[in-house]
Amino acid sequence: MRILKVIHGYPPTYNAGSEVYSQTICEALAKVHDVFVFTREEDPYRPDFAMRKYTQNAVNVSVINLPREKDGYQHEPVDRAFRQLLAEVRPDIVHIGHLNHLSLGIVREARRYGCRIVFTLHDFWLMCPRGQFLQRNFGAGKLHELCSGQEDSKCATQCYKMLHSGCNIDRDRDLAYWTTWIARRMEEVRKIVAYVDCFIAPARYLRDRFVRDFGLPADRTVYLDYGFDLSRFRYRYAPVVDRPYTFGYIGTHIPAKGINLLIEAFSRLSQPAHLRVYGRSQGQSTTALKQMAARSRQPITFEGEYDNRQMSKVVFEQVDCIVVPSIWAENSPLVIHEAQMCRVPVITADFGGMREYVHHHENGLLFKHRDRHSLREQLQWAIDHPEAMTRYGARGYLYSDDGTVPDVD
Repeated sequence: MRILKVIHGYPPTYNAGSEVYSQTICEALAKVHDVFVFTREEDPYRPDFAMRKYTQNAVNVSVINLPREKDGYQHEPVDRAFRQLLAEVRPDIVHIGHLNHLSLGIVREARRYGCRIVFTLHDFWLMCPRGQFLQRNFGAGKLHELCSGQEDSKCATQCYKMLHSGCNIDRDRDLAYWTTWIARRMEEVRKIVAYVDCFIAPARYLRDRFVRDFGLPADRTVYLDYGFDLSRFRYRYAPVVDRPYTFGYIGTHIPAKGINLLIEAFSRLSQPAHLRVYGRSQGQSTTALKQMAARSRQPITFEGEYDNRQMSKVVFEQVDCIVVPSIWAENSPLVIHEAQMCRVPVITADFGGMREYVHHHENGLLFKHRDRHSLREQLQWAIDHPEAMTRYGARGYLYSDDGTVPDVD
């Protein structure tokens, strides 16, 4: 078949979960199908909407330049470029991974062309304009509160106030404008939902929320976990006795990931331990985290970015436990699956899809979501019970008899 994948970023330019998974599935599909990718980049030295193309591991990648677009949801130049790519590629299926930073019009163009459309839900972006139900709380004295549900005026007040003028005389006008903007955006989303043949949710939690809270049709919304290239994860964890118990964090250095929560909890441990932080530096956010880490009584090292294809060697062989402290409702974190493939135990929050893939004292530990004291207690328990943690890691993936995560094939 001819398959056209749509994703808002593609490695190596972007290396977050949905981008890495898109690369994995595209390269697996390319072994037996013709695979094309439509994605974006942000090159400020090239014109907006300029296109470039290249081939990587048998995957044909088309990249549109969007250096100045942020929260927009409809861009005619993006739709036009995608329409032209449809004519060139002539795909049987368009598989959408994310439309953020792209355009909702992509779905309409695919439907007009007559393609079947599959949409993998990587987060809440269709029903939350910012994707994570995590509020900006601009100027409110609060930080990153969880949102109970999408409401136009609440979005305009809590998350888009940073785009208001800031002048009191404009307050009502700004609020009215952004409330209308959100309402229009949500209206357009609901229209394109009708064109999708099948939605895939990689966590039952995510599927249930979309069906219950957003009204996605249950008969067109299926649960299917992520698949992995198992050849990249040959390492199986074995305890290392000549080092302090070592925790690892893998991911982006942004507030939604709760890395500050982890640093604060780890810093209060009473016994020797080590925390290794992996991931691409992200400017002032990483700088602030390093400043926080410098105050820790326990060693915290920032290991930088890694080649995802070498993760077993450069990450999992260096740690005794992986911590996933996200403060939003992560659905099916790749890092949890990757750790389980290598039989490394996981500590994560009792929320969202995280607790779906880690069960307390079965294949890892759970802490109370967003609670640094609860997280510290679980970190301490892991240090005190290394043999038990090794057993939990050996259990691996909960939904297979032998603990193996799903194969991408």
